[in-house]
Amino acid sequence: MQENDMIICRCEEVSYRELVETAAKYNCVARELKLRTRAGMGYCGGRSCRSMIDKFSYAPLNTKNQTSISLKYQPPVRPISFSNLGGMD
Repeated sequence: MQENDMIICRCEEVSYRELVETAAKYNCVARELKLRTRAGMGYCGGRSCRSMIDKFSYAPLNTKNQTSISLKYQPPVRPISFSNLGGMD
């Protein structure tokens, strides 16, 4: 396994290579990378990969402005009972 094949986002199985290629092709910042690759959009909400994805905003291959909005932490959806969902008490 090459280091470019290392999985950065385990939930969505996005590799380092995919992030680098997408950032280079579209000249995207972290928020765009998230939308284009789904990195950080899995079950954990980016808790394990957010910092790595944010680093692409400051990568030398990326020339967009450095004041871009970084990704936010998105907690997983909380469980809800069927009685609450159906409006029954």
